[in-house]
Amino acid sequence: MSIHRYNLGIIGNCSYLGYIDLAANIRWLCLPRFDSSFLFGSLLDSKKGGEFSVTPVGGYTSRQYYFDNTNVLCTEFQCAEGKFRVIDCAPRFFQFERFFKPLMIVRKIERLEGNPVVKVICKPVGNYGEMTPQVAMASNHLRYMDFEMQARLTTDLPLSYIMEQQPFVLDQTQYLVFTYGEPLEAPLKATAEDFINKTVRHWQTWIKSTYIPDIYQEQIIRSALVLKLHQYEDTGGIIASGTTSLPEHNGSVRTWDYRYCWFRDSYYTLKAFNEMGHFDELERYFNYIQNILMRDGDRMQPLYSITGQKELEERHIPLEGYLQNQPVRIGNKAYLQIQNDVYGQVLVGLQPLFTDKRLTYIKRSSYKPMVNRLLDWIEKTMDEPDAGLWEFRNIKQVHTYTLLFHWAGCQAACKIANSMTDGDLVQRAKILEKMASDRLEKCYDPQREVYTQAMGAEHLDASTLKLITMNYLDPRSERAKKHLKALEDLLKTDQGLFYRYVHQDDFGKPEATFLVCAFWYVDALACVGRIDDAVKTLDTILTFANHLGIFSEDVGLDGSQWGNYPQTYSHVGLINAAFRISKKLDTPSFK
Repeated sequence: MSIHRYNLGIIGNCSYLGYIDLAANIRWLCLPRFDSSFLFGSLLDSKKGGEFSVTPVGGYTSRQYYFDNTNVLCTEFQCAEGKFRVIDCAPRFFQFERFFKPLMIVRKIERLEGNPVVKVICKPVGNYGEMTPQVAMASNHLRYMDFEMQARLTTDLPLSYIMEQQPFVLDQTQYLVFTYGEPLEAPLKATAEDFINKTVRHWQTWIKSTYIPDIYQEQIIRSALVLKLHQYEDTGGIIASGTTSLPEHNGSVRTWDYRYCWFRDSYYTLKAFNEMGHFDELERYFNYIQNILMRDGDRMQPLYSITGQKELEERHIPLEGYLQNQPVRIGNKAYLQIQNDVYGQVLVGLQPLFTDKRLTYIKRSSYKPMVNRLLDWIEKTMDEPDAGLWEFRNIKQVHTYTLLFHWAGCQAACKIANSMTDGDLVQRAKILEKMASDRLEKCYDPQREVYTQAMGAEHLDASTLKLITMNYLDPRSERAKKHLKALEDLLKTDQGLFYRYVHQDDFGKPEATFLVCAFWYVDALACVGRIDDAVKTLDTILTFANHLGIFSEDVGLDGSQWGNYPQTYSHVGLINAAFRISKKLDTPSFK
């Protein structure tokens, strides 16, 4: 079987995400939000998923690339009759003192050579493929009826060619603008060109303001652009991925809906934005978290919708599934789970907002109720078994990773309290920090000289790499080095990939590796001073990206991409690992 890769580029404008394959077919597009039904969803069903393609007739070769330092995608075709490319743009730019980010896709079909013969198909669907709209032809657009909002395709192509799926000779540049909601009433060509040019400039300016080290710049830039696309700007929430039900490996039943915001990712995501100097995104995410934090009563959930909704009912829907993988899930039952690391995650992630003197937007006077509430939750859950960050559905333990974030969260609370000269809060945080560290030591197996997955457990877990990278263990100590060695011996593959764990869980033994664990491993290698190993391993891991440098959630032992795609967790892992190596190398830029 050949290596499986997601040969898809993504576009977006922080309102929606679109996935486009090498045939310039939009395989996945949910509107009006990340977690809405798809309008184009052939990624999960070839019959019910609809289609929006711009493809040559007959044989062709194609390639994809982005305009430099942007999220504007090009799919270029070479065929017997000539050459052309499709430029796909999700408009986004600053206008009238705010960001303009309409529910609109601009598709420019640009003739490059000869007179290629092209066919355009546009067939949106609704309600996860259950609704096929009526189509009405107007003077210069097609209107798709029965959606919750008005859907239109405005174009300078003959509408009959699209209605009848009739090939035509491309002898000049043509334009397609698909809108959901507010239609395009302005001049087509001038508006399309203007929106593309402004969007290119917007992304290039955004990258100019991004701090990156001298190494792995191309990979960090693409990761930053991918990460930014997954922030729903209206609320500031950041989703784990834009897809649902892409399997962790072919034939598995591990098919999850990742179009939600997980607090388990918050520390790593906020750390990445902080490292890159993108404080606007960090502050937006703070507002999203704050609204949930000060609203919820008994405890925080592991995940929420992009608007902070709590109930994310999981259901199966009747679709083919990606490569026939079942079930296809909408919603995520993990919202019902207990994952107690979230309280420390939030404290550690938000701490720079209260202590970094560059940030003036945050009302620092609001620190006390927030910090006290999070410490209350840490104290209440200190000895409570939970599902852990891997979301075991039928296993509960006092996880080492959860205790680590209790410990780190208390340290962050102490730092916030010190900056506010709040002695009482400092004292409280220190007491809880000691309680967490005492329990962490109960997770240590002195015979094997390793920290196990949970208190009293025998299994090992890649999440305990964070004991080193978060400095619970002194990276220079023998204990840290032996812990790392034990994890390497059991969980590392020959390619430098890392399993989360290798024991059986609720769905059997894992067959694919979890990519972020490999980035955590690189981070740990750099921490303990094994810089050459860190660089060599990272260079290998980078080969598991697709043709555009985009990473999935999981990687098989043959290098295949699996799991939901792109996975923000993976790209955040890359950013943080590359920054760690750069700091350890500390070489002059001219060398």
